[in-house]
Amino acid sequence: MKRLRRIIALTRKELQMLLAEPQSRVLVVMPVVLQVLLFPLAVTLEVKNNSLAVLNEDGGAASLELEQRFAQTMAFSQVIHLSGAEQIDEVLDAQQAIAVVRFGQDFTRQLVQGAPVSLQLLLDGRRSNSSQIAASYIQDIAMAYFNEQAALAAVQSSSQLEIRHRYNPNLDYKWFVLPSLVAIILTVSALILTALSVAREREQGTFDQLLVSPLTLEMIMIGKAASVLLVGLFQASIIIGAAMFVYKVPISGSLALIYASAVLYFFALVGVGLFISALCSTQQQAFLGAFSFIMPGILLSGFASPVENMPQWLQAATWCNPIRHYIFIVKSIYLKNISAGIVLESCVPLVVIAMVTLSVAVLIFRRKFG
Repeated sequence: MKRLRRIIALTRKELQMLLAEPQSRVLVVMPVVLQVLLFPLAVTLEVKNNSLAVLNEDGGAASLELEQRFAQTMAFSQVIHLSGAEQIDEVLDAQQAIAVVRFGQDFTRQLVQGAPVSLQLLLDGRRSNSSQIAASYIQDIAMAYFNEQAALAAVQSSSQLEIRHRYNPNLDYKWFVLPSLVAIILTVSALILTALSVAREREQGTFDQLLVSPLTLEMIMIGKAASVLLVGLFQASIIIGAAMFVYKVPISGSLALIYASAVLYFFALVGVGLFISALCSTQQQAFLGAFSFIMPGILLSGFASPVENMPQWLQAATWCNPIRHYIFIVKSIYLKNISAGIVLESCVPLVVIAMVTLSVAVLIFRRKFG
């Protein structure tokens, strides 16, 4: 019981240090609010307000109608009309257009006669992701028009391809970004707070006072972890609330599972943060050490690109990355309503990471201060 009271007292002291000044309280809340407001708008997988170049060598009614349809989509705010094939390389090289659509000379005549028609589409490979999405938009518009013309000519097949998107029916990119954002923002705040906490006390000389107090090294680690956990859960509540009420992203699964897995995720992050802090003597070193983990961790988490697309050896290495596991958990709960059994199975790596990093951090601290 005495140990518990001491840990609670240390946790209260850590929270007072974090929230003692108004500036500190603002720094706990404002970065999260700003990132929640900016991230879903900046990290978008949609293609909007791009320029499309068109080389119309046909000039017929069908090609002009398709041009109008391209111009009316939200993906393209401007349609650049080219007068010759020599201008294609110019507009792509200068990045004036994300794609060029080229109509052949007999496009309208072939379409009217029911003959096979084709469009040439040239894309800017330097913007591969955006250009592929733009190509999909152009293909959808063109195929819809071709089907309309086929229906008018009574040659349309009765067969249809019906497409339904599971887990994100309207393909709203916010449904993808915001669940991942829970993990990303909490990673940054938890790692930095933990890594700086010990380094700050070592610089101020108060860490030695903790070591000669009745607190054991394990109790000190638990107290620091608990304070970061409480701050992190508060920040998580801000993000989840914004996702639900501001961006209208529904939670298909259990909110309790999100918070329960978040606790284990925080212990894994705290373990990494204390491990970094144990190796560093100053706050500057701890800050750089935290970011040295954060950037590769986010890149290898599956947030920017699927883990399955990485080489096999790199996929195996990502099992040591707690961000990967929590992004999978929170996205699956949000979008797929996975069972508690799958969540528990996915939390096993987080528990292993937490145990290993916390144990190593304690050993390093014992060697340095024991």
